[in-house]
Order: sequence, then C-alpha cells, then structure tokens
Amino acid sequence: MNIIQSIVLSIIEGLTEFLPISSTGHMILASSVMHIQEDAFVKTFEICIQIGAILAIVIQYAKRFLKGISIYFKLGIAFIPTGIIGFLAYPYIKTYLFNSTVVAISLLVGGIVLILIDKKVADQEAKSDVIENMKYKNAFFIGLFQSISMIPGVSRAAATIVGGIFNGLNKKQAIEFSFLLAVPTMFIATGYDLMKTNIEFSGHEIFLLGIGLLVAFITAWFAVKVFLKIVQNYGFKYFGYYRIIIGILFLIFIK
Repeated sequence: MNIIQSIVLSIIEGLTEFLPISSTGHMILASSVMHIQEDAFVKTFEICIQIGAILAIVIQYAKRFLKGISIYFKLGIAFIPTGIIGFLAYPYIKTYLFNSTVVAISLLVGGIVLILIDKKVADQEAKSDVIENMKYKNAFFIGLFQSISMIPGVSRAAATIVGGIFNGLNKKQAIEFSFLLAVPTMFIATGYDLMKTNIEFSGHEIFLLGIGLLVAFITAWFAVKVFLKIVQNYGFKYFGYYRIIIGILFLIFIK
C-alpha cells in the first residue's frame, strides 16, 4: 500500500465511520477498486485508523462522558449483545462474509430500511427527555441491533440509529447514543483485533499509520458535524438513496 492509498482509505474511514452508510463496506469496496492487496499490514492499518475516528467523538462529546456515571451503565448494557455475539461469530463472519457482493447487498437493504425509517421518525417524540433516562431494556435491544452490523455493509451507525428509533428515541437522541456507543464498541473491537495481530512494522509502515490516524481524526471530526446538520434538516432518506445507488453500482461493475 502506498501513501496515496493510505490517505484515501483514511478519508473514507473518517467520513463513513459515524454515518449510516458502513465504513467497513466502503473500505472493502475501496480496496477492491484500488486493487490493494489484503496483507497483514493493510488489515492492521484498517483497524488502527479507527482509533483516529474514535478520538474525534471522545473529544467532541467529552462533556457527555463527564456528566455522570449513568450513561456508562446504559452503554455497558448496550455493548453486551455485541460483545457476546461478536466473540462467538465474528471469526466466521470475517472469513465468509467480507466480500464486495455481501457489502453491496447489505448497502441496498440498509438503504431501503433508512428510507422507511425516515418516515417513521419524522414526527416521533422521545419517551425520555435525555438518553441517560432510557430504560436498561431499551439499551440492551439497541445493542442487539448493533450486533447485526458485524455483517459488512450493514453499518454500525445505521443499526444503532434504527435500534434507537424502535426503542423510543427521537432522531437526535438515536444519533447521539450511536456516537457514544461507538466509543466502547470500537475501542474494544480494535484492541481485540490488534491483540491477535503479530506484526512488526517498518519505518514506512509506521509513517503510513501516523498519517492514517491523523487523516481519519480530521475527516471524522467534520463528518460528524455535517451529518448532524443534514439529519436535522433532511432526515435519513438521502443516506438511504446513496446506499442503494452505491450498492447497485457495485453489483453491476464489481466482480
């Protein structure tokens, strides 16, 4: 992988990680288009740059994390289904489902769901005034929705947002909880993947990782802010249209 490819992948990671369009799916599709060989370093690179995107959320939402401990209990409950299912099923998912066809189909189906959800959430009022007051059972069910995102192309953000909407959150709360839940989920998933990785980096590879972390952080920072404005003004439907278009294009052109 060269520096241009590393920057492109990092931009894609930052732009898509917290949007309901699947960062993993876009990384797989981009790697396919750029003919990047999936060696040990590339796999590690794609995992590590997620940390840059996570840090953008940690800094932007630092005040929410420092408000009190109740949000940590809700996030912990929401993580349980993903943690258990991920530990048991992720090796098989990574072996058999990480390919362009699965991604394209997941993008298509997810796009349709987002368009339908957009109509449901338009006038939905939240059951709780703040997400800290959400019931534990609702947090758990949002976690169940998140576990579906282990299928590449589904999108962790899309799954948790849809889960939040079906569990009594309005669109703003669903997005916020999705952002907050991303922090423990991605830190743990990234750490688990890195623990299983036995690789020594060259000077050039360390340089690529540094560039990737920085680019992913910057692009994620701006992507989150823009995403919130788009959803407030236009809802989720345009993300659904985008997913459908990308999914169809890749089913047609990517073999």
